[in-house]
Amino acid sequence: MGDLDVEDRKYAAEQGIAEEEALKKGMEEKSREFTEKGSELYAKA
Repeated sequence: MGDLDVEDRKYAAEQGIAEEEALKKGMEEKSREFTEKGSELYAKA
């Protein structure tokens, strides 16, 4: 896992979960967004 920053810690506190769990949850959400948007590395402007 990467380093935790202030935003990660704030998100974890808001969600009432451990910091490492917050990172995992955040990555899962971003992965889902990426897939829903067509899995393209470069978005068309």
